[in-house]
Amino acid sequence: MSTELSRAAGQVGEPQESTRGVPVYRPLANIRDTGNGVVLTLEMPGVGREDVDIDLERRVLTVRGRGRFTSPEGYRRAYAEYGEGDYERVFTLSEEIDEGAIRAEMANGVLTLTLPRAEAAKPRRIEVKAG
Repeated sequence: MSTELSRAAGQVGEPQESTRGVPVYRPLANIRDTGNGVVLTLEMPGVGREDVDIDLERRVLTVRGRGRFTSPEGYRRAYAEYGEGDYERVFTLSEEIDEGAIRAEMANGVLTLTLPRAEAAKPRRIEVKAG
């Protein structure tokens, strides 16, 4: 795992109980280092943009998603590979992340967080001049 992020919370697939009375799952996540920062994607099926809360406090990034599940009328579920419920995941950010420039996008149940590296933390090339 990148030095940019470390993870906390329960294991994937181990639901906890929420105050809504539904299970709370730890969403699956991919973490990619782009060189200029980190891109974090989390799978949260059944969660819309308006149902996502992202909090950042003392370099701790907490992502919560409230699942809304509806069954089409006249159908009953024959099989499901994921449980219905809410999602929560916590990450600790390194000091290299520019907290003020974090962006979030939600599309088709996948949350994408772009965490750019602070300018001071980006590698730079120092030119050597003739003396």
